[in-house]
Amino acid sequence: MGSFAIPLSGLTAAQDDLQSVSNNLANINTDGYKDENLTFSDLFSQAGGTNGSGDPLQTGSGVAVASTTSNFTEGTLDATGTTSNMALSGNGFFVTQGANGLPDYTRAGDFTTNNAGQLTTPDGQLLLGYPAVNGVVNASAALGPMQVGSVTSPAVTTKNLQITANLDAGATLGTSGATTTSSLAVFDSLGGSHTLALSYTMTAPNTWSYAATVPNADLSTGGAGVTTIASGTLNFNSSGVLISTEPTGGTATAAPSAGITLTIPPTTTPATTFTDGAAPMSVNWNLLDGSGNSTMTQTATAGTTSATSQDGFASGSLSSYAVQPNGTIVGTFSSGTSLALGQVAVATFGNVEGLTSIGNNNYQPTAASGSAVVGAAGTGGRGTIVGGSVEQSNVDIAAEFAKLIVAQQAYSANAKSITTFNQVSQATLAMIQ
Repeated sequence: MGSFAIPLSGLTAAQDDLQSVSNNLANINTDGYKDENLTFSDLFSQAGGTNGSGDPLQTGSGVAVASTTSNFTEGTLDATGTTSNMALSGNGFFVTQGANGLPDYTRAGDFTTNNAGQLTTPDGQLLLGYPAVNGVVNASAALGPMQVGSVTSPAVTTKNLQITANLDAGATLGTSGATTTSSLAVFDSLGGSHTLALSYTMTAPNTWSYAATVPNADLSTGGAGVTTIASGTLNFNSSGVLISTEPTGGTATAAPSAGITLTIPPTTTPATTFTDGAAPMSVNWNLLDGSGNSTMTQTATAGTTSATSQDGFASGSLSSYAVQPNGTIVGTFSSGTSLALGQVAVATFGNVEGLTSIGNNNYQPTAASGSAVVGAAGTGGRGTIVGGSVEQSNVDIAAEFAKLIVAQQAYSANAKSITTFNQVSQATLAMIQ
């Protein structure tokens, strides 16, 4: 009977609404969960002729669920302090991969690390991104799992060094005060450390000789003592500013901006080599700082070395890592160097309402949503990534309770309609009897 079918459709719709509200409330603490809402539409109205004005006489046939929409507004970002956690601030979805090899998309960034050192979702899906080789991210490569465990940094050969030192202009020739030394560690292609010592000796007013040495024990020559790898002259003006350098045996005086090339081991006949089998090094001794000022000065104060720096590193194991706003995972290694481990990918869709939820906080694209457009965070309208945080559910508990009351009242009203129709039906049957 149509009288019963109409309120029954209302009961079904109210029940679906109650289930939707209950699901939202159940996921109020689910990271990355998006609030869902039902919309309803009336069923086809039956025509029953026209009235005296020609207007149609119609009777409704009930109600049905028209659609389920997700509210993709951003939830509150909660700082967890867990390094592996990430939150998207703005548009986009993290890209994950399950056992079937297909990509899924999620806003939940409560990632953990599996026993292979890969970032995963709590249910084991791998977080995908762009790989990095020797600290350089390849954004053109295929997406792959983000690795943050069992990673070692490659050795980096020293190519540049800088020494900040003052030479005593008031020193007396032939005394210990006329000599100043600097010492620092440099690294070969295998990550081996070698102590490079530079000594400066006054040979005349405003003129100092320099000699760079490394221990014989580091070279194929072996034995005690040191080997001189480079020597020459540093020339200062009357204001104590370095104006030129001249290598031993050189025929021309070079400006400080050219620096001094140190070849380790020195090229002799026969050529010496490193005992560890590393390749020879060519190191540029930079004599000017970033502002173009000389790092070597000569003033009437005690000779001293105040700072040294070089750009080489030994191989090291991963000590910690952090996620940058553009998704780059930067690892800090025991050697002191920092290198990119990879870059987390972010996907966007033309119509996020067209995505279909498949559970476990994951979504899949449909024809309505369009295909995923994957790229780096902070580009192409994608949001940025906040490391050490997660996005909380965007369910508003007050709004859900309000919807719960409305759905409950709708259910009660439709149930009352069925009771009324039943009473009418019973009265009709009683009349027949």
